Amino acid sequence: MVIPTRARPWLGRETAFSLHATADPVFDRRLVLAGGGEGSWITLSIRGDPAAPPLRPMLRLLREGLPPEDFLLPGLTEGVAHWLGLLPPDTVEIRLALGPGATLLRAGLRTHASVFAECLLKRPQRFVPALYTFARRDARRYRDILRGACAVTPLDRYTAWAAARGTPSGVDAPSPARRVRVIVRAGAGEGGGLARTLAALGAQTHPSWHALVLHGTGSRLARIDDARVEQRPGAASDALGDLCGDADACLFLAPGDVLRADTLALLVRHLFGRPGLDLAYADSVGPDGRPHLKPDWSPDLALATGYVGRPALLAAEWLARVPRGAREPSGLAADLVLAAATARAAIHVPQILCRTEAPVAVPDVDGIAHHLAARGSPAAVAERPGGARLVWPLPAPAPKVSVIIPSRDRLDLITRVCRGVLHETAYSPLEVIIVDNGSTDPAVLAHYDDLRRDARVRILPFPESFNFSAMVNAGVAAASGEVVLLLNNDVAVLEPGWLDAMVRQACRPEIGAVGAKLLYGDGRLQHAGVVVGLGGRAGHILRRRPADTPGRLGQMRVAHEVSAVTAACLAVRRARYEAVGGFDAEAFPIDFNDVDFCLRLGARGWKTIWTPDAVLAHLESVSRGPAIGAARRRFEAEAARFSERWRDVIRHDPFYHPALSVTTFGEDLE
Repeated sequence: MVIPTRARPWLGRETAFSLHATADPVFDRRLVLAGGGEGSWITLSIRGDPAAPPLRPMLRLLREGLPPEDFLLPGLTEGVAHWLGLLPPDTVEIRLALGPGATLLRAGLRTHASVFAECLLKRPQRFVPALYTFARRDARRYRDILRGACAVTPLDRYTAWAAARGTPSGVDAPSPARRVRVIVRAGAGEGGGLARTLAALGAQTHPSWHALVLHGTGSRLARIDDARVEQRPGAASDALGDLCGDADACLFLAPGDVLRADTLALLVRHLFGRPGLDLAYADSVGPDGRPHLKPDWSPDLALATGYVGRPALLAAEWLARVPRGAREPSGLAADLVLAAATARAAIHVPQILCRTEAPVAVPDVDGIAHHLAARGSPAAVAERPGGARLVWPLPAPAPKVSVIIPSRDRLDLITRVCRGVLHETAYSPLEVIIVDNGSTDPAVLAHYDDLRRDARVRILPFPESFNFSAMVNAGVAAASGEVVLLLNNDVAVLEPGWLDAMVRQACRPEIGAVGAKLLYGDGRLQHAGVVVGLGGRAGHILRRRPADTPGRLGQMRVAHEVSAVTAACLAVRRARYEAVGGFDAEAFPIDFNDVDFCLRLGARGWKTIWTPDAVLAHLESVSRGPAIGAARRRFEAEAARFSERWRDVIRHDPFYHPALSVTTFGEDLE
């Protein structure tokens, strides 16, 4: 593949390179640049295999007398991914972990002046901070500011971003010999869109397909001269399983949907590549040109938003058993959303395989609630800001909750958080356990005496040196509740129903940890779930955005799966906390303990859920302060242990699309 640099100066001056094998099982290639490059900016262009697992490449810098520094590169979802990085002057060696099917196509070098110029052109407000950090020799901040300015593209510029990366070369190996029926419901005036859809079907590399075009009773579309396309009247009573006929799988499209030529081949390969899958789906671009970048299989999000959409290939064997949903007003569309949302197992192909003209059907919340009740998972429907949502039931009687609050001094904080839990929270069967790490403030000690008059409160001394994980573990060991709620002392209750919303989620049989929507003191988002890999290790998505930010696919308006949530406000059933051994106080005494805990729950099959129905304020780390000096070195040591333990999740968080940036904390392209 040729990458012209005349029209893309941001790729820099091409330099010759060679790759050599290493003994490292992960970073198994050493990159040698003919021109050296130390002290310069580097660009790498990497091509991926469209059928390979979506692992991001990684780069490791070895420097004189310093620990290795790892960088997460963009995901290989398009034809080519481009990465911009800074090579420190003391760089000794560059190593790469490219991943299966990935190839390094090109390396380029750029001057500091050229990167500054690009910053001034793209994001001029970041030019002065970048210049200031460069003058102060703050290499880390200088690098991060310029990478965030030059290497990241907003979602609404997707078309230009994709054009600079080409198109994946397609699947080389033949797809399995499976019969696919493509079903399109077309009405009057949709003949043009239908023609575009059928033309794209005719170009598919997977040969074994048959199309069924459903039209309204009494009407008929123009004749279609293709033996593989059948027309007949469609009715609201059509069942999904019946429409599939003798095919192995069904794909439902709308007039105007245009598939990439290898769409059926990729979806068939993924759906039938391993046993037990009901559904394979991919990403799409809407009529406004914005991409619909979907997470890996996320049943709660599918139930709430119908995000699976099109294109989605459904196994006929499973589809035949899907019960019918609401008949009116959307009929077949409602059944399709219900089917996709209640699949037992699904696989996501993180590539844009379809351009759509019609919107995705909105889930029928009442029909989904009825279906879940029939499966033994009763859920009520309640009105919430943004529309009706599923509400999971509480066991009867409601379980006791043990609220664990690690604390030391800070009368202002402990007073506020205890008042909020004890007197401003509607959920009643609870106890509060304050794990005190050696408070000496007389006012705080006097406040503890007042709190002890409340039978729901216990003060648990923890006189050892500060170890957040050990403090939390001690609090849970002393708890008597069926559910434990970990709560920072710098959190404030904003509304009475927060704990009820979290306990309802925590009591679901498939759920491990539950996190809340946390806001900064100025009302902006502080926590809306943790993305593993963000910032290189793990970070809070959409930090400092407005509180009502809808998020990609509207996910911030509904409860949905995430890889991890913060322990600043985390609910979990005590038995599950104990089953995974609680927080790892040895490896992660201060940082990454909550993310590690959620990932260990996930490894046991228990999902982590973030809910917008529990909203609290969080003055992040106000009681600890920033990490500098020895604290910074301790943080980096814990970060290295986290990276070593969870490198595969860092390379692909299943709920964060690999095309999205891990450089910024928004939802941008990289």
